[in-house]
Amino acid sequence: MSTVPATPRRQAHESATPAATPQATRVGTSHIIQSSPHYQTTRRHSLYGTEDRIILDPGSRIWKVGFSGEGKPRDVFLAERESGISLWSLNRASKPEEREEEDRILEAKLQACLRSVFHDSLLTDPKSRKVILVEHPLLPLHIKEMMARVLFNNLQVPSISFASSHLLALLAAGRVTGLVLDCGHLETTVLPVFSFRPLYPHLRTTPLAGARLSSHIKALLLMFGTYIPPATSLSAAVNIPAASRSVRVPEDVLADKVIDEIKTRCCFVGEPIEDDSGGGGRASSPGGDGGSDLDLPRATPRSADAESVSFSSSAHAASSAYSVVSHSQLLGNSDADTARLGGERRVQALAMMYGRHSTATDIHMRVDPPPSQQTGTGRGTLIIPGWIRERAAEVLFEGGDVDESSVAEVILDCLLKVPVDLRKTLASSILVVGGTPMLPGFIPRLQAELVRTVTRTSSRSSPPSPPPPSTRSGRSRRAPPPLTGYNRYATLRPLLPFFAILNNPAPPLPASANAAANAGKAPAFTPATMAWVGGSLAGALKTGGVEVQRERWDEADAGAGAAAQSDDGDVLMDDSPPRPRAVAPSTPRSILPDWTRTPLPVGAPPAPRPAPAATASGPASPHPALHAQSVAG
Repeated sequence: MSTVPATPRRQAHESATPAATPQATRVGTSHIIQSSPHYQTTRRHSLYGTEDRIILDPGSRIWKVGFSGEGKPRDVFLAERESGISLWSLNRASKPEEREEEDRILEAKLQACLRSVFHDSLLTDPKSRKVILVEHPLLPLHIKEMMARVLFNNLQVPSISFASSHLLALLAAGRVTGLVLDCGHLETTVLPVFSFRPLYPHLRTTPLAGARLSSHIKALLLMFGTYIPPATSLSAAVNIPAASRSVRVPEDVLADKVIDEIKTRCCFVGEPIEDDSGGGGRASSPGGDGGSDLDLPRATPRSADAESVSFSSSAHAASSAYSVVSHSQLLGNSDADTARLGGERRVQALAMMYGRHSTATDIHMRVDPPPSQQTGTGRGTLIIPGWIRERAAEVLFEGGDVDESSVAEVILDCLLKVPVDLRKTLASSILVVGGTPMLPGFIPRLQAELVRTVTRTSSRSSPPSPPPPSTRSGRSRRAPPPLTGYNRYATLRPLLPFFAILNNPAPPLPASANAAANAGKAPAFTPATMAWVGGSLAGALKTGGVEVQRERWDEADAGAGAAAQSDDGDVLMDDSPPRPRAVAPSTPRSILPDWTRTPLPVGAPPAPRPAPAATASGPASPHPALHAQSVAG
């Protein structure tokens, strides 16, 4: 007799709720944590789990922080939230006392920033989080040591991984080989990377970056901008026209926040200016003998006293680090014309040239009045000429200086230094990152400047060639071709069809298969966050740079402290010579990765030593074995 199968029922101890996200469960009262059946580890893989690393991209001015595995930073903030200035600069104090004071102030600021990262921006416990530090290749070692000291001694993070920003940016683009240009705030750096190996000896840099652009914008606005102060009363605001109240821009109005807002919201990069003769050189400015009638652009209304602009304070502008104009921007003039044009006429010629080739409109921007004029009603108005908005970034593309190469020239200098068989591969995989390349039109202009710089020749004309000599038959020989100007990048002209920028939003028509396969094919991440996104990807893949554990740091720090105490305690009371000391233990700075101290890769074998000099017994035989054989025979 068969029995009817019973309906399966849930056990009484099982929960009636549906299965939720897998979590770790405890068995009884023991402290053993069972692993989830969905994961192979006992730790949770949630968004706030301990496996997610902290990605820290500290810049001299702007910091980007977040968790690994995410597509964008959690927080982007100014290091100096109130003033907006840089934490450090390219120069250090020469006197030891001043340098120690600067280091103490900098360490206090870094400690405040790092505490704000964990306690305000990310809201996480630093003791359970590994940190990936996105470092610049030229980050000073003493700043790197300060950050590690604060993270290890103050916040007690488990470990710190140091990874190159150029390498991580290339990782975010999905490439292992490329030429990475990082245009930041203090400097622009180019680093070639081949097969995920940074070629640090071929690194090139230039000070033309965001800080130089900001000072250039400020200098141009002080000379050519217009400021309309607020009216002293409501009746004056209605009766007195704004044009009659316009004055030169006071320097107090152009604060750092105002310059940053102008640079990020108003400025863009225009197309290169072609000269009137149709050549490939720079545009020739109006000058020569008829340059006395040059005036400022008509788009800037001024009062009578504002028209009489005095440019005699060029020394003051130089001392204020304001770069106004470079000599290479007037390559159309001869050397005599350039020498004859003074500072005033040169700047006026530049303004006239840019105003003639610019189609951008003027912008009226509301700004806070200076402290001496805050008795009026409302805010002042800053009139930004359109040609300044479009042509202020020309300072980044004007080269010709040995110490201040342009952004395009620093790329070409790096290509000249790399091995010849890598040039084609690197030239077709250029990646542009940083905050300054986020200006609209920057990357397409850089592509055009690379081609113009390689194909351009020197502006100096060759001397006139003598008439061709006549032969006996009366026919004259064919005159030799005219001498062209020297171009140090002429050897890179075969690479013109291969130039390609990976993140170019508007790539030109490809001239080769390599350019077609690479131009504009990078993911659409903003150039400013490419390095951070690469660090996030490296943290999710459990990879990164050189990792320094906290235990190793504590041992090195304790050894350095003991060595310092022993040095202070060893005082010789007699005139006996000092005793030899044992080898000092590793210091905290010595365990930090520093590519400048790494040994060079093994290259070609050493050159053979020269033959020994002749002695008194006679000249040395060039072949000792043959000499010995002849003596034995």
